[in-house]
Amino acid sequence: MSRKTLEEADLQDLVRRSQEGDTEAFAGIYNHYFESVYRFTAFRVPEEMAEDIVADVFVKAWEKLHTYKLRRNVPFGAWLFRIARHTLVDAYRSYQKMEEVPEDMEDTDEFNRAETRVKRKHLLKMVRGAMDELPKRYQEVLHLSYVAELPNDEVARVLKMRSGAARTLKFRALKKLEENLPPEIFETM
Repeated sequence: MSRKTLEEADLQDLVRRSQEGDTEAFAGIYNHYFESVYRFTAFRVPEEMAEDIVADVFVKAWEKLHTYKLRRNVPFGAWLFRIARHTLVDAYRSYQKMEEVPEDMEDTDEFNRAETRVKRKHLLKMVRGAMDELPKRYQEVLHLSYVAELPNDEVARVLKMRSGAARTLKFRALKKLEENLPPEIFETM
């Protein structure tokens, strides 16, 4: 479930080689970050859009790779997730312009799934509803921490804040999320 282990030195080597045009090295970066970027994206947009957005993120990363500077104060993961965040904002804006599908037109196969899948979907809907009530900054820190599974230092860099401030923000966001969740959610756990 978590990202494949890759030492920082190895990642920096992949980035350097990718910047020189090595597509095999970029494939290593893609394999390392794909799952995290996908989860970060799929939690925020309809699933059918997530794959396209993730593809856009990596295309943009490849195209802008020459602008990334290998240095310790901005890890590659933080740089990549900034691209993901901006790509999501762009996609969300264009998605809002599209007409939404009425609920009664949704795929009927969904209603034939196992009871656990229905419960999981309901639980996820409650959590998403509670998340939507949070301030944007709280939403971002929780998505980066728990959906994208970024370490706290990378979360702090993506959000352009100190590590301690990111931890405090995450703590406050979790407390507020807990307050926003309906009481029945705790009965299902």
